[in-house]
Amino acid sequence: MSRRSAAASADRDARGGLRLPARTPAAAGYAMPAEWARHAATWFSWPRDPVTFRDLEAVERAFVAAMAVLSHGERVEVLLPDAATLRRAQGMLGRAGARDVRLRVLRTADVWIRDYGPTFLRRVRGRGPRRAFVRWRFNAWGGKYEKLLADDGIPDRLGLDLPRFAPPLVLEGGSIDVDGAGTVLTTEQCLLHPNRNPHLNRAELEAYLRAYLGVRHVVWLGAGVEGDDTDGHVDDLARFVAPGTVVTAYEDDRSDANFAALHDAWRRLVASTDADGRPLTVVRLPMPGPLHVGRRRLPASYANYLLGNRVVLLPAYGPKARDAAAARVLRRCFPGRTVVPIDCREVVYGYGSLHCASQQEPG
Repeated sequence: MSRRSAAASADRDARGGLRLPARTPAAAGYAMPAEWARHAATWFSWPRDPVTFRDLEAVERAFVAAMAVLSHGERVEVLLPDAATLRRAQGMLGRAGARDVRLRVLRTADVWIRDYGPTFLRRVRGRGPRRAFVRWRFNAWGGKYEKLLADDGIPDRLGLDLPRFAPPLVLEGGSIDVDGAGTVLTTEQCLLHPNRNPHLNRAELEAYLRAYLGVRHVVWLGAGVEGDDTDGHVDDLARFVAPGTVVTAYEDDRSDANFAALHDAWRRLVASTDADGRPLTVVRLPMPGPLHVGRRRLPASYANYLLGNRVVLLPAYGPKARDAAAARVLRRCFPGRTVVPIDCREVVYGYGSLHCASQQEPG
């Protein structure tokens, strides 16, 4: 039996209808909390692949800067491939003034732990362990990078002493964003792409999201930003900043390659409601200046910011005026947190940024 037919049969009952397990997070009283809810930790995987990044030392410096700032408000968990890299990381983090950092030797193929790492859940009703996690299937963004398929299963290698849920569903953490009050954002380009779960339709995917994220309502956006090799992850496009409030990347220049997709996302959001039927409040977030590798546009977006307990880490790409304009928007969205810019011009060369490279663990 092929992998595809095995996945399809796991989802179907005898009459071909969708069959979900009786034991799902929603049934057990769990839901994915919003990112602004208090974190126990933020997880990273140390950058080490010179194929992913052209200037690995610059990327290391960006990661260390982000980890050091975060570590003053929450624990930082870092996966490293070997003891030598661990010693190098200790030195760099020490010089950067990092405080609460836990280094773990565990080999990963790439840095984008948002997509292959666990999705952490928190109990919202009933009794039992306070937290749990979902172990999604990871197929390297539709089978694009065979070497990176090795990151499938990383959640099971972390030694998490938490209830585990493992649906037969390919899904990456960057493709979803929740408000913690019953609503999830995602994109048609990614979740409906035939290279993920071709045997599932829109309604069936929504059923999975409700069962495994504990949400009640799905807001579908269209396509993602130009140059995004993940097939349109929502964390480069739009993010909840409060229940019922979304910040969305926007491009004013009609001649820009991103204008159509970003205008479509804004149009859909202003016409949408949250899980309780209330219209969404939509805040526009400017885009950085275009960055290219040769003729290819890189997926640089300020929407890929990283939210910590005390800070908002803004991926800075330049020009400075645009970085500053994005910082002003995020300060208004998160008035209790300090916005800290992190130079991510070399990070985005690997087609991701700060949010892609991290995964929050709720407190």
